[in-house]
Amino acid sequence: MWSRAGSSWICNTRRRLFTGGAPRRIVDEGDWLYSPEWWGSESEFNENTVFRSVSDKGNGVVSVLAYPSSRPNKVHWPETEKWLQQSYGKMYPGHEQSGNFKILGYQWRVLRFNDDTRQSTAKVMAAYREAEPGSICIMQQPQCLAIPYIKSMVSLGLSTIASSKYDLMAAVHGKKRMHILCIGHGGGSLPLFLASKIQGAVIHVVEIDPVVISASVQAMGFPAFSIMTPSGDRALLESNIINQVMWKGIHERLYLYEADAEKYVVENNDLYDIIFIDAYDGDDIFPNKLWDPHSPFLNSLTDRLHPEHGTVVVNLHADYDVSNPNESASYFHQLLPMGKYVSRVCKAYKDVLIGNKHTSHGKLGCGLGFTISVPWVCNTTLVVSRGFGLSSGFINRDMVMNTLISNSGKVEHMLNLPFSCLQYIKRDLTLVE
Repeated sequence: MWSRAGSSWICNTRRRLFTGGAPRRIVDEGDWLYSPEWWGSESEFNENTVFRSVSDKGNGVVSVLAYPSSRPNKVHWPETEKWLQQSYGKMYPGHEQSGNFKILGYQWRVLRFNDDTRQSTAKVMAAYREAEPGSICIMQQPQCLAIPYIKSMVSLGLSTIASSKYDLMAAVHGKKRMHILCIGHGGGSLPLFLASKIQGAVIHVVEIDPVVISASVQAMGFPAFSIMTPSGDRALLESNIINQVMWKGIHERLYLYEADAEKYVVENNDLYDIIFIDAYDGDDIFPNKLWDPHSPFLNSLTDRLHPEHGTVVVNLHADYDVSNPNESASYFHQLLPMGKYVSRVCKAYKDVLIGNKHTSHGKLGCGLGFTISVPWVCNTTLVVSRGFGLSSGFINRDMVMNTLISNSGKVEHMLNLPFSCLQYIKRDLTLVE
């Protein structure tokens, strides 16, 4: 979830991006320049509600709105149709003609809470197999990240773990497993992107709200095969033909659990290389139990994080301005994190995850924590790393920034990213004290 910067600032920024210098070739379909297609007064004339249900988990009315997408251009659709047919032919040799697919179009899908808060945005493709004209399916486009803070989390998280003596290259090419935990699902663009780019990634996703899970699968094109039962089995025993062709194994490395994050972390025994947390509710509140330094969640997360290179990435934002000094402490407590209180959340994560305490693996807490602001929106990305700077002993802001910049280029190349990590890294980095 994110908060958008002031409209005048956005307009000025967009004007500079459009007019500054020679026109640039945009290869990123999730570029912020396309945001007017799904956010703003003009987009409202083209919106269509495709999912709507009421949550009993604090998210109010959960809805998904669809908007037309200008990319990819229709002239490129035959290339994708050919790719789908070739994929089908590889899976079912001799039956290539049964694998003729037709694309119906592309749309933006926006997940909202309470008809106001935009929780996540994804691009989907609608297609069908000519042998089964009625079998229309939607597939979320995993390479398209539309929200800047998601790109910030990816850029900073992967650049950090690459700076922590973790062999990211081996994981990208499937030569080693990379165990990832995502707390908070939304539309699923983050885990889907990671699974598509890192062949060795095994991703556990925890989402407390079954309505959000239904919305992501039914209306945002997230693979249904990923859904897990309370007993730990797949809800679907086998993937259908279309899923196998479209996802090409990506869906088999995604495990989506309907569970309370605290309960899951406390009862789980898995060890994760990197953990992403984006868990705001329908009232734009980051639950206290997910950042309280005395909570079972944070203290159990300590033992779920790899002792040498474990990295945690948290999305934070401030929607409220504390201007009334007479408000009660309990009122502020409910609104956290906001404004100056974000620092308390950051300190809690750093102190608990890398403070001077031993984990169950016998590793003394070490590493660092830092924050970087996200461009275009009012979000901050917090990163806590156990491995960053282990060999150097002393670290400072410039050392961290230079190391991140150096490794960001390697990450871009390894993952063949459609966007630059540098624009999400070379900003106002602040070390967490």
